Amino acid sequence: MAKNDNMLAILWMLNLGAKITAKQIAEKLEINIRTVYRYIDSLCASGVPIISDSGQNGGYCLMNNFIQAPLFFDIEEQKALLHAAVFAKEAGYPFSEALSRATEKLKLYSNQEQESILNRHLVGFEVINRDIAPAVKVVLEELEQSVANEYSVEIEYRSKNEEQSRPRVIDPYGIIYWNNKWYTIGFCHLRDEIRSFRVERIVQIKQTKMMFERPEAFSAKEYFLQNLLPNPDNGNGMIPLIIKGRAEALDDLCIHWFLGHHLKERTSNQAVFLVDEKAIHAYVPNFLLSYGKAIQVIEPQSCKQKLVSVASELMEYYQI
Repeated sequence: MAKNDNMLAILWMLNLGAKITAKQIAEKLEINIRTVYRYIDSLCASGVPIISDSGQNGGYCLMNNFIQAPLFFDIEEQKALLHAAVFAKEAGYPFSEALSRATEKLKLYSNQEQESILNRHLVGFEVINRDIAPAVKVVLEELEQSVANEYSVEIEYRSKNEEQSRPRVIDPYGIIYWNNKWYTIGFCHLRDEIRSFRVERIVQIKQTKMMFERPEAFSAKEYFLQNLLPNPDNGNGMIPLIIKGRAEALDDLCIHWFLGHHLKERTSNQAVFLVDEKAIHAYVPNFLLSYGKAIQVIEPQSCKQKLVSVASELMEYYQI
């Protein structure tokens, strides 16, 4: 028999519940006892919780609750899943209780050595993120259900330009987590178009009896990015933004969520971005200002003038 077939046969023997010795396994499979030991070690390394008892009535057996485990994960897979769970919890994942139960099961189906290894990998692994309000998690849970089951929801939504919330019905096509915030993308019946909604601004949400059908091959991620970041390839209204400065400041700018998308050239002390002209004058100066003397705008002159204007307004404001 092939190695994999033998290992599967050993697993079925152990799954019968009674203890079995390496000698008995070797005799049944007609293989060398040292080969049995290697197979047992391989099964343990792959995540199977095999218990070994020595003595006259000793032998190998599985943990009592192992038969409930639907999948086998090796130690690297378990570590990756537990690390991913840390990220999800800190991002405000709405089903955190179910996530905690799942991670506890991973540990439950691990033997003592494996659990010790996992704890060592988790003890120094932490993620810092902003707290998410409990009300937002409730909204996310409802949105996730509506996306999966394709039913419309009625929401009370407060946009950034409005003090009062307004009711509207939306068909949520997907949920996006970006830049420490949650968004839902869907068809807005009020505006009669696909739009994005920031989940924190949804004051209330309730399910309707209306159903919808998500457009075929629709990607909430692609829609969100296309509306967030203008396409620099079309060249319409795009002008070069040339910035010199310290390497660490330029490194930071080159991975900035907006400028990083428009990077065209980078040297040790200079970066060139091809950016929409309106964006250069509207909000690019606002986040460039935070870099202080670490950077210097070379072109365009209009951006330099806007920086001076913004800095002057701030100085005048704080002198009052």
